[in-house]
Amino acid sequence: DLDELATLLVMADNTRIEIHGHTDSQGNADKNMTLSEERAFAVKTYLMTQASGRFPKNSIEVIAHGQTNPIALNSTASGRAQNRRVQVTVISL
Repeated sequence: DLDELATLLVMADNTRIEIHGHTDSQGNADKNMTLSEERAFAVKTYLMTQASGRFPKNSIEVIAHGQTNPIALNSTASGRAQNRRVQVTVISL
């Protein structure tokens, strides 16, 4: 998925990218916030590597949400797996 996204972003002009990191609710909330930020930064680093020179320094923003925005119940393994995610939003300028 990231390779496809990197290819699409190289072709897109005048875009800004938001990378949102999320976790499930297991563990410490502060550590989950850090983990969600690390996940999002890993995606940012990968995209910048694949499309080096394509993005101005401030065109990719990392936003950490920790466990605050679940999309599924954290009471099941399946729900927790869905909540551990990174979402990328492309914004046309």
